Amino acid sequence: MANTQREPWYPEPAYQGEAGEATATLRRAGAQPELLYPNGTRVSYLATRETTQGLFGIYKWEMTGDRAGPGPHFHRTITESFFVLTGTITIYDGREWVDAQPGDFVHVPYGGIHGFRNESGEAASMLIHFSPGAEREGYFEGNARFAREGRPSEDVMAEFYRVHDNYFLPES
Repeated sequence: MANTQREPWYPEPAYQGEAGEATATLRRAGAQPELLYPNGTRVSYLATRETTQGLFGIYKWEMTGDRAGPGPHFHRTITESFFVLTGTITIYDGREWVDAQPGDFVHVPYGGIHGFRNESGEAASMLIHFSPGAEREGYFEGNARFAREGRPSEDVMAEFYRVHDNYFLPES
């Protein structure tokens, strides 16, 4: 009798060595965040395009009780996922705003409409995962700069959003 069990799918090998390498990185829990927004939101760059060879990026997003976060938008070149760690984060799933609690996970494929914000009045945190690993740090840092220095003209903002693959939609 023939074995009809198929083998699981894996991508082509990216590592060609025979013995493996000691290349893991460690970021301690107490490490300082790379970015601090004027409202107190803290962003830690856990894994970036540079450290993952472009495969993905993971960022820890720690929000204060102030209402903050992007409205409905989509990306053409990246997928985005959210994993709530603490508090309540309101996430737009393309249809409605839903309250996500610790342990909740939301995945948004290419072109998927989404947004997030903290509307709870309490601190909340989540992990944000992007794939492939786009250079999101410039987007985060630009938004923090605009929050400190003032929002530039609509033309400048439109170009900033285009360069960083953010296409905002009106809120309904």
